Amino acid sequence: MTSTRVSGAALTSLVLAATATLAGCSAQGPGGSAAQDDGVTVLASFYPLQYVAQQIGGDLVTVDNLTPPAAEPHDLELSPAQVREIGTADLVVYLSGFQTAVDEGVESRAPEHVVDAADAAGLVEHTEETEETEEEHAEEGDEHGTADPHFWLDPSKLAAVGQAVADELAATDPEHADEYAAGAQRLDQQLGDLDQEFADGLAACQGATLVTSHAAFGYLADRYGLEQVGISALDPEAEPSPARLREIGDLVEERGITTLYSETLVSPKVTETLASDLGVSTAVLDPLEGLSEEATAAGEDYVSVMQTNLAALEDGLVCE
Repeated sequence: MTSTRVSGAALTSLVLAATATLAGCSAQGPGGSAAQDDGVTVLASFYPLQYVAQQIGGDLVTVDNLTPPAAEPHDLELSPAQVREIGTADLVVYLSGFQTAVDEGVESRAPEHVVDAADAAGLVEHTEETEETEEEHAEEGDEHGTADPHFWLDPSKLAAVGQAVADELAATDPEHADEYAAGAQRLDQQLGDLDQEFADGLAACQGATLVTSHAAFGYLADRYGLEQVGISALDPEAEPSPARLREIGDLVEERGITTLYSETLVSPKVTETLASDLGVSTAVLDPLEGLSEEATAAGEDYVSVMQTNLAALEDGLVCE
């Protein structure tokens, strides 16, 4: 039987090496290489903001989304763990006034690095001012105010938010500021190309009336010269009154509208029933508030879904 003996000097060397390794591991805090293996942690409040952060940060960031796939972001409620995550993420990207639970979480946890998309996007009001929508404004005041939150349906406004995200990522992780700037430039080019696709595809539709199940497409309509008419206003769950349905019916007849648009994530029942009563067609638009797991698995993203929206508009709008 053969035995192995380790000399005192060799044993001392092994102990010192192990001690140095452990010391190196324990020294790797937030700024060390162990933290960098996972990249900068970014917490987005819903899908379009997640998309922006992923496109700009690439492999340098790990992006989590507070809103589950295919969930309605307006109704989001946060778990205690998600509220804690708001306080521990390196960067939080959200839209104030859109998700009450997120607003409250940001206020209570006070993260050091935050991008509020409302500041960069420049929100405006799009809702038609009828008696009915004035009542809805009063009811929605705490959640939406009077500003339309759906800025991301105008690619140029999403690009502006992208620049704000890149700037804050650079402040969070200065070592990679050049990479974030390059990511913002790539995203700007990508969204510029998409913007041009819409401008070209809808060039003959200037002034066309876009009737949607709720008024989520005001920024898109403004950008490409359409007139949005929402069956319901900003709240997708609000039931239109009989008077509002008669008003839409008169408009459809007067303007020769051939298609009413329902949306993903919202029941199409009201839109489909109204279209059937009026003898017109229906089509689907995606307001891109969330992306389903099936869509993600199929390789869909913001750009491809917007291109699908464009095809639906080209087919359904009454253009020259």
